[in-house]
Amino acid sequence: MKKGEDYIGVAVGFRCHDGKGNYLMHRRGSNCRDECGKWDFGGGALKFGEKIEDGLRREVKEEYGADIISCELLCHRETFREQGGKLTHWVGFAYKVLLDPNQVVNNEPDKHDEIGWFTADTLPSPLHSQIQKNIELNPL
Repeated sequence: MKKGEDYIGVAVGFRCHDGKGNYLMHRRGSNCRDECGKWDFGGGALKFGEKIEDGLRREVKEEYGADIISCELLCHRETFREQGGKLTHWVGFAYKVLLDPNQVVNNEPDKHDEIGWFTADTLPSPLHSQIQKNIELNPL
């Protein structure tokens, strides 16, 4: 059984920043589940028995190799999409996360083709399909 397809998936999403108006993003590689080649902030599924903020810390560390300095819950939301002809259903908790840019590395080069820091006015293209909804709910 697959999370998000056979039952509701629960995930954390994060918008990492440096406290100076720069946001960390990665370009999804060919080994990602979907939307390869698109730029995303980051996130991942919670593991059974894992607390939400523990999952957030784990996912940020897995993707960017950095420890969270501080975090703020932005919102929670449900996402219904179609992927590969299948309907998906996820419940996600979105966080704004402060990181030390000197700690940040591409810790998942098998999934992320590249990472970069961007301002609200210089976001890369193309963006993951959920980014615009994320920004509408919580402006940069």
